[in-house]
Amino acid sequence: MLLNSDEVSFDIGALLLRLSAAGTLFWQHGWGKLLRFGELSSTFGDPIGVGHTVSLTLILFAEVICAALVLLGIWTRLSTIPVIIAMAVAAFMANGDQPFAKQELAFLYMMAFIAIFFIGSGKYSLGRLSFR
Repeated sequence: MLLNSDEVSFDIGALLLRLSAAGTLFWQHGWGKLLRFGELSSTFGDPIGVGHTVSLTLILFAEVICAALVLLGIWTRLSTIPVIIAMAVAAFMANGDQPFAKQELAFLYMMAFIAIFFIGSGKYSLGRLSFR
């Protein structure tokens, strides 16, 4: 395969999209919340009415566990679903009455993870390795 072939370009694009979207979501959003769990658990937003701690736990599942799986390319399509739901809730419910500038980041993450859902992990992922 040549570097400029469509197949290689697609797989490198999928890798870069996974690394940038999942990596920044994990590091910039999930990790900080995880480290401050005790502090945030009684005050975290509750846009779906399940309680502050449950809402924080759900967003941490999406931003830490699922983002890490997408980053590594393990169970990629399945792992994007909680992130897509979480970002839709953040954009349209938690920030639904705000100007689009406040919704924009969650919307962009949502769209990136929707794209990853459709294209999959690509060739360069741990999910494609065989452990035989």
